[in-house]
Amino acid sequence: EWGFELPEERSLTNATVKYTDFLSATASGRIEGERVPGKLATPFEKTKVAAYTLGAIAPCMRLFAFINKEIQALLDPNDSTHIYKKWIDHYCSENFEAYAFRIEELLDTLSISLTGEELDVIEKLYHQSMRLEVDFFSSQPIIQEAVVPLSRTLDPAVGGELSIFCDFDLTCTAFDSSAILAEIAIITRPKADPDVSETQLARMSSADLRSTWDALSAQYTEEFEQCVESITTTETAETFSYEGLCEALEQFAHFEKAANSRVVQSGVLKGLNQEDIKRAGQRLILQDGCKGFIQKIMKNENLTAAIHVLSYCWCGDLIRSALSSAGDVKALNVHSNELSCEDSTTTGEIIKKLESPMEKLQAFNNILNNRDKDGQHLTVYIGGSVGDLLCLLEADIGVVMGSSPTLRRLGEQFGISFVPLFSGLVAKQREVVEVGSSNWKRLSGTLYTVSSWDEIHAFILGSSS
Repeated sequence: EWGFELPEERSLTNATVKYTDFLSATASGRIEGERVPGKLATPFEKTKVAAYTLGAIAPCMRLFAFINKEIQALLDPNDSTHIYKKWIDHYCSENFEAYAFRIEELLDTLSISLTGEELDVIEKLYHQSMRLEVDFFSSQPIIQEAVVPLSRTLDPAVGGELSIFCDFDLTCTAFDSSAILAEIAIITRPKADPDVSETQLARMSSADLRSTWDALSAQYTEEFEQCVESITTTETAETFSYEGLCEALEQFAHFEKAANSRVVQSGVLKGLNQEDIKRAGQRLILQDGCKGFIQKIMKNENLTAAIHVLSYCWCGDLIRSALSSAGDVKALNVHSNELSCEDSTTTGEIIKKLESPMEKLQAFNNILNNRDKDGQHLTVYIGGSVGDLLCLLEADIGVVMGSSPTLRRLGEQFGISFVPLFSGLVAKQREVVEVGSSNWKRLSGTLYTVSSWDEIHAFILGSSS
């Protein structure tokens, strides 16, 4: 009916077999950790296995509907020649959506009589089914040159190497590290002893530290907003203006350096113990998927890759400690400022290495210049703040994490385009098919946007865990 000719000889992929075997086992009651009799005698036993089975089927329905809606949104509605048009229209139809909803509604109804442990089983089955279904799509043979995942496009045998750069604060982390360091200082600062002869800064109480830090934070926020306002009130560039952007970012450079100097002069970072900093780093909350992504990159034997963290963070030890759970810290290349220490205690001084977008870009270029000149190289930069803009634009692929209104506002002021990663990949794939070029170096002034590390995981490595 749809005009497809099936080949005479067909073989199932390993991913297909895994998924169908999983569904058959679930429907038969053969579930890991569950004891279901060979013959389902009671209504409760039948209800439970039916709920388990629907828990394994529901992800398939939902994923098919989701994927096809994503595809349909990128197609010309007036083009009836697309080879998969009927297939896409079927899974995007109201009838299929209603069918998927009925499956989920029935699953909810059958789950009412189940215990908490049995509901946990359904949750595990749902997630396992979703993973197997994603693996099914990812395992399908690619019959044309593809631009994703990047790990498949780089051949280590001919010197293919991927360099991944990322910011730390609010890219890897959920919170800004400067506030964490200040909080350590406030919590660990001993009470002042009036009988001890020390400098006023050394005797600053926790309350005084809190007040000082609050004042520094308020001043930083106020001056940052003033800096943005002074730049964005100028005339918007009609086309991408790299020179105009660099001139504007000079103002941010002066602003960041002045702010760091005020922090040093205030003494709020004096007296921190290095072990306290490392322990705080281990408890730092990372963005969902960040740690798993780094682990997969570092353990991937089929990919030659290096990860570099470029950050304004005041303390490299905090970064290394925060990311230590992701793998061998020595394999992570951390480029940041450092806190000066004497006998494992901070002096309050910052060893300044990266304080501006220009210094970040210089560090980025220095790393690239030290690479082996032979072979195929690809650079990806992942960031989410104004300080990342120059590196984002310099990399082969610039990926903006999150939705920083300031970064977008400033970027659009100088003609930078922000394209969702998925639609950008579709456009790049069409370029490969039509022109035959797989060169990733973007048109000047175009950056890709994502909302999570899972998107980056799928982009670089394939299906996300």
